[in-house]
Parts: sequence; structure tokens; C-alpha cells
Amino acid sequence: MRELHLHRQSILQFLLYLFTCFSPPIACDELPKAACEPPGYASFPFCNTSLPVHARARALVSLLTLPEKIQQLSNGAAAVPRLGLPAYQWWSESLHGVASNGPGVAFGGPVRAATGFPQVILSAAAFNRTLWRALARAIAVEARAMHNVGQAGLTFWAPNINIFRDPRWGRGQETPGEDPLVASEYAVQYVKGFQGEYDGGGSSSSMMLSACCKHYTAYDLEKWGNFTRYTFNAQVTEQDMEDTFQPPFRSCIQEGYASCLMCSYNQVNGVPACARGDLLERARKEWGFQGYVTSDCDAVAIIYEDQKYSASPEDSIADVLKAGMDINCGTYMLRFTESAVKMGKVQEEDIDRALLNLFSVQLRLGLFDGDRAKKRFGWLGPDSVCTAEHRQLALEAARQGIVLLKNDRGFLPLRKHEVSSLAIIGPAADDASIYGGDYTGVPCDPITFLDGIRSYVPRTSSAPGCIDVPCQSKDGFEEAVTAAKFADAVIVVAGLNLTEETEDHDRVSLLLPGKQMDLVRAVAGSSKAPVVLVLMGGGPIDVSFAADDPLVASILWIGYPGEVGGQALAEALFGDANPGGRLPVTWYPESFTDVPMNDMNMRADPSRGYPGRTYRFYTGKAVYEFGDGLSYSSYSYKFLRAPQRIRLSGSSSESYIDREPPYATKDGRDFLGVEEVSSCDALRFRGDVDGSHAVLLFWRPRAIGEGSPRKQLIGFERVHATAGGEAEAEIVVDPCKHLSVVNEKGRRLLPLGAQVLTLGDLVHQLLIEA
Repeated sequence: MRELHLHRQSILQFLLYLFTCFSPPIACDELPKAACEPPGYASFPFCNTSLPVHARARALVSLLTLPEKIQQLSNGAAAVPRLGLPAYQWWSESLHGVASNGPGVAFGGPVRAATGFPQVILSAAAFNRTLWRALARAIAVEARAMHNVGQAGLTFWAPNINIFRDPRWGRGQETPGEDPLVASEYAVQYVKGFQGEYDGGGSSSSMMLSACCKHYTAYDLEKWGNFTRYTFNAQVTEQDMEDTFQPPFRSCIQEGYASCLMCSYNQVNGVPACARGDLLERARKEWGFQGYVTSDCDAVAIIYEDQKYSASPEDSIADVLKAGMDINCGTYMLRFTESAVKMGKVQEEDIDRALLNLFSVQLRLGLFDGDRAKKRFGWLGPDSVCTAEHRQLALEAARQGIVLLKNDRGFLPLRKHEVSSLAIIGPAADDASIYGGDYTGVPCDPITFLDGIRSYVPRTSSAPGCIDVPCQSKDGFEEAVTAAKFADAVIVVAGLNLTEETEDHDRVSLLLPGKQMDLVRAVAGSSKAPVVLVLMGGGPIDVSFAADDPLVASILWIGYPGEVGGQALAEALFGDANPGGRLPVTWYPESFTDVPMNDMNMRADPSRGYPGRTYRFYTGKAVYEFGDGLSYSSYSYKFLRAPQRIRLSGSSSESYIDREPPYATKDGRDFLGVEEVSSCDALRFRGDVDGSHAVLLFWRPRAIGEGSPRKQLIGFERVHATAGGEAEAEIVVDPCKHLSVVNEKGRRLLPLGAQVLTLGDLVHQLLIEA
């Protein structure tokens, strides 16, 4: 979201509401709290719940004048007193809990706090679909409860499903990571849980809330060098678009049935994302999108004022409306749509189309069904927020996401009976305000790391070491070193916070900020025993020095753990929780900062020294790999059932292979175009494994061709097994979806020949032949 023009926006919206409320013949205090309230406002056709949604939406549009229509095209939609329509705020936020970022949410009424769940990147590290859906459902319950007492809207702009392409990206923390499959699966689970298992149907009042897939598309740069997200032109190949940037959005819509899509600030190959009619049309016609498209905040203004793409404000309005955008977060359309109509650049039909999409979503949410207390979810209220159940879920998410990266000689878990005193060092040790990351609300009852550890070891001392996370001086080092000298065990909390990574702010270095590295070394060199390093933050950190230092026995990554992060860390340190998370992003060395952040290419190019991006294509050495994560237990895997050969029947070979010669790479290997496969269902198989924690199944063609991924995640499951026990994970593999590659033209192809499946150190070979 953009903050630049919000003050101007709020003033203008206030004037609009003031004018509208006092327009005769209805005064502001006579306006109903909800649309279609009986007896005076329930007789309009759009209030008739027996009619289909599209019919009700058309009826409402037909009753509006052009000025009234235009006033609906902003996130702050104006009231229409003569029809009994109150004003509505479209912009509410719920990334990992109800957040205070958008004007639609207020924490000043009966609900003064909401559960602060872990930041998305940490929850993603659990690789647990069930957990992701449960988190979204809990957030939805609290959001709907807040709506019912007038403290939130019904339309929330989450999840953020952009690919975490570059380790410096300030908003990577908001995403499920760098892998398209993980991001796609997360999108589906979040949207289904949040919208209330909505199946895409058009029946009235069928959605609990509205979720929004953002930011569409190829958006992953805030501010780097001379580039900013407001003017950045993302140059993306068809190949990368198809197999990296688009899959999460496709899944979010096709499988999750998301009811909102947010177009991003940046341009995509020279055209502003909100004016890319081909991309927006693809979402509706190919993916079946039935919802509304909103701009990111002030993105329409930026098209003219910053990008200089359009010749006038009115041209910007015409560009986005004709492309298929429906609502502008900001005031640009309020200010210039009428003149665009008078100039003939926009037709009233363009506005009607947008309004049909907007009202259809509101109708599915029951917004025009009368008194909210009598609606389907009307029973939710303040007692549904900050519940013990939701707090336990937040704790479980943090437990499952924590990643153990190093544990020399089984140093962890600590034995409580052997630790009579403990020191915890670092500016985040006793500051719970850091634990939420961005897009956070007011947490219910946060627990600091210090509080959590003191519940295990009462004689725990704390010293910040640095006055803040940027750590620009050594002023607090002496106190930290002294505390470490006299403790049986020492925990150093280092890493990032929102001064280092956040919206509109990318990192310039992958090292620990400021003098944090010096702090870790000073404390480790003075403590009785090796120290435990706990890393916070969403972005990768080059901690090679600690990985190689014998004085640092263990390294734990805890991301932004949310309101119960203190308890989750303490449980992991003392073995009451067994770390089982896996990194959802590659941790690159500091040398990666030499790679231009504006280079959108995923695949390596040795001719220009370009190393590629993410575990799928990066050819350099990593500090830690995608999927890395240790445990206090030892696990072994075995394939219980997986085919060794898939043969495409000769009698139906024409169903699989185009009549033209099969596609072949330079080395002569044959491929099948997935578009030519008549039914991928017939090719699916299952791979069952014994194991525990997050089970990750990877695939690669045995002969890696030009542009093929080095390896690719094709399935994952979170399983649980008791000590000494076994567990089975069933992973369904669809060859046409999971074992395919994308060529330079953006066409997905199924490679013939030898394939390799890997599960940890286990390798299974598979042959696909025609």
C-alpha cells in the first residue's frame, strides 16, 4: 500500500460523505447502519434475497445516477442516502491477523486487540496445509467479529502471494517464500479458510469474508538503487511468467475461488499492471475469476503522475477501466472519472461493468441483506476475539515454523536441571513489539523471549547489547559480555526488524545489521559454554561466520513469531517442542548483493555471470538451502509405493503427442506438450513415505536441459510420529502438473525419459515413455 496521498484522500472522502449525508431529503443521522434495513429500505429489488446475485447487482446499478456511480469507485465508497446505502470502506487488512494498516479496521471499540499470529514466512516454514487453513479461519472469525461491532469491513486485502524472488526484498516476510508450489498451496488454503469454504458459486450471503490475491503480478521490488516500486518496469520472459510468477495467482483463483485480485504498482513489460487488460482478462476468462479487481493504493495516480505512461489523468482512468480494473484505492477515480466520461474516454458502460463486479461481491457477503446481527455470522462478537483457542493456534504455528539450522553435538535442547542461570542477549530479547513483523494489529497479550525463558529458568538475566536492532555502536557490549560470563547458558537474539526490511524499504546487505556480528562474537568469546544464536526476520541472512564458529553451538531461525513467540522459543530451546520447520527461501551469501535486484530473470546466464534465482535455478553456493532444517530426532525415509515407469498407451498416443514433430531441446530429448494430454488424471500416482516433520519431495529430469530447474518441489506433507514410531505421508503426484517444464515460449511440456525423485538422501528413478 502507498501512504503518500492518504491524508489528501481522507480529507476528500470526508467532504464527499458530508455532502452526501446532508443531501435532501435524508439527514445523516437518519441513514440506516446497514443496507436494506426494514421497513423503509427493504423494498428495492437489490434487497430481494430470492433473486440471483447478478440480478440484484444489475438492479442496484440501474438505480444509481452517474455521480453516485463514480462515488463507488474508491476504496472509501460514499453513501447513497436515497437508497439507504451507508458508506463502505473496502480496505481492511488481515495478513497474519487483523491488522491496523487499512482504514477499515479500528481497535478503539469493544475489541481492542486481535490475535497476533506468526508472520507468513514463518508459518510457511511449517509446510503444513492444514495449519495454514486453520490460521486463515481463525483470522476470519476475529475479522467477522470485529465487523459485527463496526470495527472492520468485510473485504480484506490478503494474502500476499508474490514470489520471494530476491533476498533483499523488504516484503518477502509477508509471503510464503520463493517456491511457486508452496505459494500456490498457501494461497488456496488461506483463501478457502478465510472466505468460509466459499466454492465460487453465486448464491447470496455465501461468503464469510472476501480475500484478495495480491499483488498481480511480478511485483517484488520496493526501493533499490534508482528503482522504486512505483515506476519499476519488470521485464519478464514468457517462460518465467508461466512457471514462476503466475502459478500462485492461478491457484488462488482457480482452486481457492478468491473474490478479489489486486493489481500492482509496477509495469510488466512496459505496461502498468493495472492497465494490463490481457492479464486481467486471462484471470476472468481462463481462470474463472468472479470477483473485483482493486488497484494498489494510488496505483492509478502513479500511471500518469509517476510513470508518465498516460497523457492525462483521464487517460489513466480509461486505461484501467477498459483493462478490467474495478476500484481505485485512492481518490483519482473520484476526481477524474466524470471528466473522462465528458471527454468520451470512458463510457458509462465501463463504470457499470466495474460496479457489477463490486456489488456482486458485497451481495455474496450479505452486505445488502439487512441487519448484520441477523446474518449468517451475526453471532460472532468480542468474545470470539483473542480466544484461548486462537492463542494456542498461534503458538502451534510458531512451534512448527521454527527452523533449526545448526546443532553441533546435540547441544540443544538444553536440560532444565543443568541450567540454573541463563543470559539472553539482544535488543529483541525483551521487546515483543518486534515479533509481529509488518501488517500487524494490536496483539492480545504478547510474551517476550525473556518472559518465556524465565518460565523455565527464573534466574535469567537480559542485556540488549545494542540499543536497537540497527546496532550502530558498541555502547551496550560490556553489559552483555558481563551477563554472559556468569550464566550457565547464553542465548543471543540477532537479526532483522522493520528498520531493515519492510514495505517501501529493501535491504542493501544480507549480513547482520550494524555491529550485531561483533556482538555475537564478543558474547560467544566470553561465555562459559558455546552460545545459541536465535535469528529474527523474514529475509535470508548471511551468517556464515556463525555457521563455521565452534563457539556458536546452535542456530535457530524464528522469523517474526507473533504474540506467543516467547513461549515458542522457550519450548524449542528446552525440548518441549521439537523444531521441524524447513526454510521456505534460499539463504544467499553477501556476494549475492552484486546481482542487480531489477534483473527479473530466474534462470542463470553464465555468459554474463548471472547466477539465477531461488533454489530452482541458482547456481552459486548458498549459506543454507531451501528446505534446510534439522531436528532433535533422527529420521529415515523410504518410498512405500511409487511407479518405476509410466507408459503412454500407443493406441492413444495421438491424444498425447501433437501431430507435428514433438518439441525437442538442443540435445535432442523429446517432450510432450501438456496441452496435448487428454487426461492428466490417468497419469497420477502416489508416493508414500515413512518419516516425520515436513516431508519434501523433489523432482528433476535426469538429463537437465537448458532452462530446466536444477530441482523442483513437487509435493510436501507435514507428518507427526511419536518417538521411535513411524508415520506415512501420502503425496499425490500429477506428472502433467508436477513433472513438467516450461519452454521459452511459455508453454508447459512433459519431458519424456528418465526422471529422478528425491526425498532427503533417498533417490527414486522413474521413466516416462510414449
